[in-house]
Amino acid sequence: MQEPIIRNKVKLARIEKGNLTQAELAKKAGITRQTLHLIEAEKYNPSLKVCLLLSKYLEKPLDELFWLEEH
Repeated sequence: MQEPIIRNKVKLARIEKGNLTQAELAKKAGITRQTLHLIEAEKYNPSLKVCLLLSKYLEKPLDELFWLEEH
């Protein structure tokens, strides 16, 4: 059985938030722009703290931004 994959809508929420740039959001969340890029591309699983910060700054519920997808 394969492990679930963490999916997200961070990029969509960032754009909906007034076209916030990756650099602007990354700075607020205390991460690099490159890390945010990897999160949006679903190539990096952020810590719970980063998920909560992104949820806060994007003004979206955590479960609307991140979810598990079963195979």
